[in-house]
Amino acid sequence: MANILIIDDEPDILALVNNILSKDHHRVTIKTSARHMPLNEYSTFDLILLDVMMPDMDGFELCTQIRDIVDCPILFLTAKSMETDIMFGLSVGADDYIVKPFRAGELKARVNAHLRRENRGKNHMLSASGVKFNLSAKEIFVDKEKINLTKSEYQICEFLARNKGQVFSKEQIYESVYGYDRESDSSTITEHVKNIRSKLSAREVSPIETVWGIGYKWV
Repeated sequence: MANILIIDDEPDILALVNNILSKDHHRVTIKTSARHMPLNEYSTFDLILLDVMMPDMDGFELCTQIRDIVDCPILFLTAKSMETDIMFGLSVGADDYIVKPFRAGELKARVNAHLRRENRGKNHMLSASGVKFNLSAKEIFVDKEKINLTKSEYQICEFLARNKGQVFSKEQIYESVYGYDRESDSSTITEHVKNIRSKLSAREVSPIETVWGIGYKWV
């Protein structure tokens, strides 16, 4: 059972999501707007679902404001399916997105996959290709400097590093990280890898290699 926040300006969507997640015994808080909600309250939730298009503050802007103070997964609920919108959402710190209209099974699978990922226990260190992983804290370091990654970016790095030298398709990476296989979500992995490379290249390390026509590997 998790504490989940949903912000969407459509009452029907709020009612639907609330009904679906409540049946899984989650504690659900629903809001039609982010207005008047203190920033420190966001850190009390285990997962946050944000609508992209809202009149007073859109989901992208809110995610940008809270990402540094929130440690839980943030998922966008969006009617937008254009790749540029999805890419931008992931670049501001979202972990995943769900395109409206969605099925109840899909929403449950996505939410529960992210919650399971949060509960995976880690208690040791890993070092691969100049990158050191604190598996307990879910942090990575290069030359003792912490690299600030989103949770999804970290999980992709850990998965590839644990399987150094093996090539994985985008769909395999998505399923392994999120626990939910969906071929159309390969763009999520593409954008996360782009962000990871940007952050690591600033420290002059490039451990993720593209294997054209197949996917990625940690070299």
